[in-house]
Amino acid sequence: MAIETPKMHELVAEKIIAQLKEGTAPWQLPWKKSSGAFDKPYNAVTNKAYRGLNSLFLQLFTPFEDPRWATFKQAQSQGWSVQKGAKGMAINFVKTHQLIPKRDEQGKPVLDQKGKPVKIRKKLNTPIVTKAWVFNAEQINGVTPLEKKQAISHWEKLNRVENLVKNTGANIEHVPGNRAYYSPLADRIRMPERTQFKASDRYYATLLHELGHWTGHKDRLDRSIMNTFGTQEYAREELRAEIASMMLGSELQIGHDPRQHVAYVDSWIKILTEKPFEIHQAAADSQKIMDYLMAFDRKREQKQQEEMQTGTEISKQPENKEPQEDLEPTLKFGR
Repeated sequence: MAIETPKMHELVAEKIIAQLKEGTAPWQLPWKKSSGAFDKPYNAVTNKAYRGLNSLFLQLFTPFEDPRWATFKQAQSQGWSVQKGAKGMAINFVKTHQLIPKRDEQGKPVLDQKGKPVKIRKKLNTPIVTKAWVFNAEQINGVTPLEKKQAISHWEKLNRVENLVKNTGANIEHVPGNRAYYSPLADRIRMPERTQFKASDRYYATLLHELGHWTGHKDRLDRSIMNTFGTQEYAREELRAEIASMMLGSELQIGHDPRQHVAYVDSWIKILTEKPFEIHQAAADSQKIMDYLMAFDRKREQKQQEEMQTGTEISKQPENKEPQEDLEPTLKFGR
């Protein structure tokens, strides 16, 4: 009798459950302890980042430091060679379209100038999920060494996040206190004063988490966020916001503050144990959150390009004031 191979979401859920119990899940680790854990996996040939569950899977299970991956055929196409005996990792490839011959009004195949059949993309009624085996750049001979990222100043990182936040147009109010939360009913984010945080990046990490909840409003990504504190539905939304804020912290290079997760660990373990496929859905929703918010960063880039073309100099803003107090914000949805 053949042994059934565990599905990717089952492997990821099992791994995360074990790490949650140990306090070592990706979003539970402070940024400075393991920067390598936050390197976004991407394809070495297309330079496109892996998304959703594939990204989480490669992060969780890779023993390699290099974030670049490629299939056997992709490596061959570049003149590279996969090392003998190297073991690849199976990721999910979702096929949503297929190529079919283009036909004229008489039903005959349309040919191009070279006499070859012209093909067109046709959307599949039901997407087909298949496996694709990828190998890490450290397993491939001929790959150029990984280039070090150009150093970006702390001010530039924070300025980038601040502009993203402004571009969202989110209603954000600052009130002295020790709570940070998003209220779906008021469609408003409440934050402690900036000076109450020990560091500016902690302030923005908390704000990005709340913006993750903000995207769930019915006029945006329309997720189920009208949930009561302590319920599994509430914990599900927190899981999405935590993964998304980790992804955003990596993309924006400001890190991630993991202390906000503590109250939900037991709920996450229960959810993933009872329904492993939840991690697939959570990763997909987290990717949507990141895509939605990063669209506001692209607006910043477009504006910068326009200003550079017109010779406008972008003035720098002063650094934030020295912190006075460290907080552990309690997240809630208007309860």
